[in-house]
Order: sequence, then C-alpha cells, then structure tokens
Amino acid sequence: MKALVVRLDSFGDVLLAGPAVRAVAAGGTHVTMLCGPRGEPAARLLPGVDEVLVWSAPWEGVDPPPVRTADVDALMRRLREAAFDVALVLTSFHQSPLPTALVLRLAGIGRIGADSVDHPGSLLDVRHRRLPGRHEAEAALDTAAALGFPPPPGDDGRLRVLPPPDTVALTGNGPYVVVHPGASAPARAWSPDRCAEAVALLTDAGHRVIVTGGPDERDLTRRVSGGTAVDLGGRTEPRTLAGVLRTADVVVCGNTGPAHLAAAVGTPVVSLFAPVVPAERWGPYGVPSVLLGDQRAPCADSRARHCPVAGHPCLDEVTGQDVVQAVRKLLKEHA
Repeated sequence: MKALVVRLDSFGDVLLAGPAVRAVAAGGTHVTMLCGPRGEPAARLLPGVDEVLVWSAPWEGVDPPPVRTADVDALMRRLREAAFDVALVLTSFHQSPLPTALVLRLAGIGRIGADSVDHPGSLLDVRHRRLPGRHEAEAALDTAAALGFPPPPGDDGRLRVLPPPDTVALTGNGPYVVVHPGASAPARAWSPDRCAEAVALLTDAGHRVIVTGGPDERDLTRRVSGGTAVDLGGRTEPRTLAGVLRTADVVVCGNTGPAHLAAAVGTPVVSLFAPVVPAERWGPYGVPSVLLGDQRAPCADSRARHCPVAGHPCLDEVTGQDVVQAVRKLLKEHA
C-alpha cells in the first residue's frame, strides 16, 4: 500500500507527526511525506519516511506564496503519477485540512482521512474529531488510527528521529546544558538579556553551557553566550543539532522546533512557554519537563506571533534563577 502523509507547516509540527508516520509505515509498503520547505528538514529525520515531497502551500505559513494554477497542477501531476492508495492529512487544531484534501482528491487519491471541524462534503472518506485537550502528537496518532493505521505493537508513541551523529567534536567532553534562545515567532522567545542571565547563572552553578541557534541567529547566540558558554550558533544543521541535544543533560528553550527535537532524542526540557498556544497541546511531549511562564497571561490562546502585551510579561517575568532551579530539579529527579 502506497501511503501519503501530509503536514505542510513548520519543523516542530512535522516532528510531532512522527508517531503517526510510524503507524502509517507499519501498515503500508511505502510512505511519502508531503511537507512545506520549513518542515522538510524534520521530515528527513523521521523513521518510516521513504520519500519526501516539498510544496509551498498558499494556505500555510506567515508568508505564503500566491495561488498559481501551474503550481497546483504540477503538484497534482506528481501525486497522480505516484498513484497513492491512501492519504493522511495532518493539521493543527486551528487549521482546516480541506484545501489539501481537495488537491489530493483532484489528484485521484481514493481514500483520504483527516481531523476536520468543518463539514468535508465529499473531500474526506474518514472525518476524525479530536478529543478535547489532546496533545498535537496524540491527535495526529488518533487520526491515523481512525484511518486504519493504529500504533504498531511495541511502539510507545513518543517522538523519535533517526539516530543522530556523534557531536563530541562540537560539544567537547563532559556533561552540559543547552540553551537555545531563538524561536520561530517573537512572541515565543525569551529576551536575549534574560537568556544571557540564565547562561551566566548556570555557569556560576557549575554547569557547562552550550548555546545553539540557526545561521540567522549568530548575533543572538554570540550575545547570549557572553564569553562563558560554547557558542554553536549557525554551526548545527538539524541532524547535527539532534546529536547535540541528545547528549545534553537538559535543554532550555522556548516553544519552538528544538524543544520537540529535544523530546525526540529523549532529553529533558526546561520550557519557556509563552501561552499564545496551549501548553497541553504543544508542550514537550513524552520527556520530563518543567514549564516556565505565566500560562494565564492576557495573550493566552491568541496565537499571536508578536507579543500583544507591553513588556512581554508572560516570559520576561521568568528569571535566570528560575531556570537554574528548573534545571536542578530535572537533574535531581532524573539522575
């Protein structure tokens, strides 16, 4: 059975689809993942994915492309040629799967399933309704099961990635804590000054600290490192970052992709979680974690990309000492 799994949004979202992908892979002979450019690196890390197709959907992301007939036709042609037997469309709780389902239906895919609040008409063969309060990883797995792909025996349903490389050449020997100061949306980021404070206090408390960030975050990681931490800003592509996170004692970061990557390699997370989306749906999944940040702040559930409250109090009232104590708590509980 040739199966298509669709998750068109970001890196972290694709990682959260991993348990559902494994369920589909256990029930099929070949799994293709259709994702957007931001999710492609994560899709290539997932066990069970045989092939990755990349397409920029005009209904996804903060800067979506315009609707072009030629682009949609080209995607439908690729899907039609692949002759998929079944498709699982995965979305977040606030997204509709129906634009994607329409394209898949026009491409000739005969059995399509998704979680949909909206009435799907003839676009879906299996319309799942997620249970209230389900984590995004669980909701995706539930949707896969509704389509006929239950979790395979022995699979614990946690996030997982392909084995990452040894990164001791980057990190050096000995235990360390990772601080990842960046975030995909400004509203989800702790301030650089607070991050720098945490790095300094963690170092004073005897921890070796490694600061990570993407190629466009080098200035941020340099500032946060403060001359005391190892600065890996711009030096870790996703697979390498997985290796760095896997051998960390604890990862300190916001609600962003590396938090889910840390969970996928089994590392505890101190989560600086802005409540613009619910922590019960988006918090670190399946690993020990400590959640920091006011979850009842005025921005709660707003899905804001930029903080709508002056001073960003939900996160910036968290101190560096709070982080040190959270790291100590995780190390003590899971020694």
